[in-house]
Amino acid sequence: MRSDDEPMGESARARQTLARASPQGLRDLRSLHVCVFHPHDRDGALLTQQIQRIGCQVHTFWPPLAEPVPGSDLVFVGLYPDTIGHDFAWCDSEDAPPVIAVVNYENPTMMDAVLRIGAKAVVASPVRSFGVLSAMVLARQISADLKRLKKRVNRLEERVEGARKIAEAQEILGRQRGLSRLDAYKAIREQAMGKRVSVEEIASAIIMADQVLSLGR
Repeated sequence: MRSDDEPMGESARARQTLARASPQGLRDLRSLHVCVFHPHDRDGALLTQQIQRIGCQVHTFWPPLAEPVPGSDLVFVGLYPDTIGHDFAWCDSEDAPPVIAVVNYENPTMMDAVLRIGAKAVVASPVRSFGVLSAMVLARQISADLKRLKKRVNRLEERVEGARKIAEAQEILGRQRGLSRLDAYKAIREQAMGKRVSVEEIASAIIMADQVLSLGR
């Protein structure tokens, strides 16, 4: 049964969000440590109560700390006209926990602040019991997806850099020893197998040696 303060559109979106989350993911919510940076007002109290009802451990602070409590899995940040100027530099950290913004306006300044802290979800003020769980699930899912994508990008960048080094080492061996690109690669691979290291490491060693020798030319 729908409560009076629960719009039908939001209810449908919430069901879709929760449907995507695995049962294990929902169970994991109960073991989370949540840090809340929000003024001690009605919204702050309702937000804290709802998070506690979900089963999470909540740590509430205002004014905000320099960074979340160590071990925080999720952080709620209240962004209001009189609090928007707070520095949340920790949000730029690579290992920063997912952030959920609590806002009461949708103007350009507020949206810029939401983007600045890298919020993965938003809870509207005045805070209600509905929407907090959906925001938590969504923020954790988006954060996990982004981390997986970043790892994949890093691996691809490493492959590209490795290929570049191998190509440069092949060129050096071709110039120094008159080897074809195929023969140069075979020589690099044999060295790698003999030393039990990667082909990229041998290529790097060849490039470094060539740079050292070029200093004396």
